[in-house]
Amino acid sequence: MTQNPPTGQTPPLVLTVAGSDSGGGAGIQADLKTMLACGVHGMSVIAAVTAQNSLGVQGYWELSPEAVRAQLDSVLSDIGVHAVKTGMLASTALVETVAEALSAVDAPVIVDPVGVSKHGDPLLAEEAVGAVRTALLPVATVATPNLWEVEQLTGVKVVDESGMREAAEAVKALGPRWVLIKGGHLPGEPADLLFDGETERRYTAPRHDNRHTHGTGCTLASAIASHLALGADVPTAVERAKEYVTGAIAAGFPLGAGIGPVDHGWRTR
Repeated sequence: MTQNPPTGQTPPLVLTVAGSDSGGGAGIQADLKTMLACGVHGMSVIAAVTAQNSLGVQGYWELSPEAVRAQLDSVLSDIGVHAVKTGMLASTALVETVAEALSAVDAPVIVDPVGVSKHGDPLLAEEAVGAVRTALLPVATVATPNLWEVEQLTGVKVVDESGMREAAEAVKALGPRWVLIKGGHLPGEPADLLFDGETERRYTAPRHDNRHTHGTGCTLASAIASHLALGADVPTAVERAKEYVTGAIAAGFPLGAGIGPVDHGWRTR
């Protein structure tokens, strides 16, 4: 259970660096809702703006590296952070800009290496994948790729749960301290694998009969960052984040004509 600070006391500070989702289910919007629900103060650096709804992504526009760096400098120089989460970064220039800034941050960094949207729309330029491998993942405390992103980053294709250890080893070799391989797209009960280079831990959850799952990856990574900021170690933060996102999926609701979002406020309803 999240412990809220006494009235007037500053809560832990978590920064998201990601894209804006105009439909409100993923990206910056999902991150900030998750952080509020987990009991931390969320801050944002917007790297890109999407035109997006329940049917897909109709377009996106990157901010300039100068604008992204200025936002980072504003937050880091004055307010500071207890954890950082990255999501959609879109281009090589933005990946490298963010990685450079975060390499000097003394706080956990959760990297969600966003490559495509829930609907399969690309959110990362093909030529930027190399920068994620060589610049961003080495600064990550925890990387949280799904199976498509594992294949994009490493070439390892996972077809069943037995292949998740190989996937974790391949991503770990790119530099993050911990890797969480998300296996939700495999058949059967959802299982994720957390790996630190030596020890693996598996997290399972019931599969809910619910198609409204937009924003799950953003939500999970933001919840992990929030619980690390609250003082949990990585395995405990992942466990608590999994519990939160599983409840949010169970409460997911229809929105528009397509895939609806998870419910970030499920614990308050």
